[in-house]
Amino acid sequence: MLKIILFEPDIPQNTGNIIRLCANTGCELHLVKPLGFPLDDKKLKRAGLDYHEYANIVVHQNWQECKQYFINSRIIAVETCGNCYYNIIEYTEYDVILFGSETRGLPKYVLQDLTHIVRIPMKPNQRSLNLSNSVAIVVFEAWRQLNYIGGT
Repeated sequence: MLKIILFEPDIPQNTGNIIRLCANTGCELHLVKPLGFPLDDKKLKRAGLDYHEYANIVVHQNWQECKQYFINSRIIAVETCGNCYYNIIEYTEYDVILFGSETRGLPKYVLQDLTHIVRIPMKPNQRSLNLSNSVAIVVFEAWRQLNYIGGT
């Protein structure tokens, strides 16, 4: 199934919501350090409710380690500078979808490593959507294209 990467997430509630999303869609969640919170944070646990045990979470020490882990995978970054909309991509169950931190997005050194950068449409002059909402939008489009594999 799809893999989700959160690059240096800052807000524990967003990560908790994404853990719950991954548990309910079968996506694997990858977190790239440094994190803006400890993994035992109360806000993270509260937002994820009791879904933590149902989500597969992998923590990487840095971007280089994460990138190496996915050396044979297609990584699709979601960023406001993307050159096409997220729903134009034809997703496969082996794809990896990368999201930047809530406050900084993805740095240039990460983006320069990638060939697939997509965006979610927004009104002009707006900075960004909430991270957990953005992940949900893209995950459900990819999962829809995959005929909700593993879902009921």
